[in-house]
Amino acid sequence: MNVKLFDSELKVMEVLWKEGDMTAGQLAKILNEQVGWNRNTTYTIIKKLVEKEAIRRYEPNFTCRALISKQNVQKQEVKELFGKLFDNSAEAFLSAFFSSRKLSPEEIDGLKEIVEKLK
Repeated sequence: MNVKLFDSELKVMEVLWKEGDMTAGQLAKILNEQVGWNRNTTYTIIKKLVEKEAIRRYEPNFTCRALISKQNVQKQEVKELFGKLFDNSAEAFLSAFFSSRKLSPEEIDGLKEIVEKLK
């Protein structure tokens, strides 16, 4: 399922992915503590996520459940970024990504294993 999520929607999804099913009220309380949102803001975003079929609300107490996985969203976001900014070039993407950080020997070995598996 390909669903484009905005940053505010990702905040709600992150809580559901981490904590599992919870009521809209519980989500509102957590997001108030984390980012300072009021209840109405959280409920509006939940409504948008329901419309996008990213979450489902059910009784009792408007319990919310994530219908899409974090991994699915990550893959979709990487694919979009990869195409938009790097012209679908793996070399350009990896060069930009790794030029801004130093890799440990373990990370380099892990990347080598990934590349070997792709051959």
